[in-house]
Amino acid sequence: MRFTSERRLDDGVLEREFTLDEIPGILWTPASAAAPAPLILVGHPGGLRAMYPRLAARARRSAADGFAAAAIELPGAGDRPRFAAAEQARADLRAALEAGEPVEDELVDRLVLPLVDKAVPEWRAALDALLELPEIGGPVGFSGGVISIGVRLAVVEPRIAAAVLYAGSFVPRAIFEEARQVTIPLHVLLQWDDEGNDRQVALDLFDALGSKEKTLHANMGGHTGVPQFAGEAAAQFFTRHLS
Repeated sequence: MRFTSERRLDDGVLEREFTLDEIPGILWTPASAAAPAPLILVGHPGGLRAMYPRLAARARRSAADGFAAAAIELPGAGDRPRFAAAEQARADLRAALEAGEPVEDELVDRLVLPLVDKAVPEWRAALDALLELPEIGGPVGFSGGVISIGVRLAVVEPRIAAAVLYAGSFVPRAIFEEARQVTIPLHVLLQWDDEGNDRQVALDLFDALGSKEKTLHANMGGHTGVPQFAGEAAAQFFTRHLS
C-alpha cells in the first residue's frame, strides 16, 4: 500500500488516498482515537470519483462513531482497465431494459459473477494491508453494495464481523446458494421502488441469508432516495457490533 495524498477534512477526519497493486482507494480515519479504530469497508457499485460525495459522507459518519473507513475501486470501473466481456454484458443489459425484456439468469451471471470473482480477492488484499496500519484494528464491517460482493465477502472473510448490505442490484442464482452460508449479523437496506431492479429478488435473497440475526430495513423511494434515518439505523447497527 502506498499513500499518494493526505488532507484533513473540516471535521478533523484524516483522508488519505492510496494505491494497492495499482488499485486506487481512499482511507478515512477519525480525528482522534485512544486505541486502534475498528474498520468499515465501504462498498459501492464502481466509479470511486463519481461516488466520492456519498462515500465520504458515509465515511465521515462512521468516523464520528470512532470507526475508520476505506473504499477501493472496483475492477473495470473508474480509471481501471475495462474488460470486454463485462462491457458486452452491460450493453446487453441496457438493451434488455430498454426493450422491456426480462433480464435472463445467463446475463446476470455474465454481468455479476466475474466482478465478484475479481473484486473479493482485492478487498481481502486491501484488508490485509489496512490492518497492518497501527491506527486500525478490528473488528471489521462491510457496508454497501454490490450486494453479491458483500455476500461473498461475508462467506469467505472471517475477519468481517457484521455487514450492512444495500439491496438493489442483480443477483446471480449462485449467490443465493452462498447466502445460505452467511452467519454474521446483517442489516439489509432496500429501497422499495428501486428503478430497474427486481424487488422480489431482493426479498428472496434476504430470505436466503443464513444469519440468525438479520434485519430488513425497507423504505419507500427510488435507488438514490435513502432517507437519512435509514443511514442512522445502519450506523447504530455497527455501533452495536463493532464497538
